[in-house]
Amino acid sequence: MNKKIAGTSKTEPTKSELEILQVLWQYGPSTVRFVNDTLNEQKRAVQYTSTLKLMQIMAEKKMLKRDETNMKHIYIAAMEEQKTKGFLLDRFVDSIFNGSASSLMMQLLGNKKTSAKELQQIKDLLNKLDKS
Repeated sequence: MNKKIAGTSKTEPTKSELEILQVLWQYGPSTVRFVNDTLNEQKRAVQYTSTLKLMQIMAEKKMLKRDETNMKHIYIAAMEEQKTKGFLLDRFVDSIFNGSASSLMMQLLGNKKTSAKELQQIKDLLNKLDKS
């Protein structure tokens, strides 16, 4: 069953599609070769033809846009990073933590070594939320 991202006509990305989107969000418009090479460096071994086919499917699903004005086709993420991540996080919190953001935060802070800088950023965010 395909899930739609709230407020859009876009389909929720699969794990492999999300990996491609993350490369495009981080580096901007890119060729299939660049995306494939980056996935091979950062994630796991993946064949060029598999990346190409998946990016073509993503373009058909309107997750990516394709610039065909040059010899090398350039792909651009059509899904907004913050909106997509927000939707996926909301789904995760709803399904794993019964919608409780505080349960998620307690689990995160209990499982991970949080730096003093990260703790200060969390405190600053909480103070900002408290004032609004």
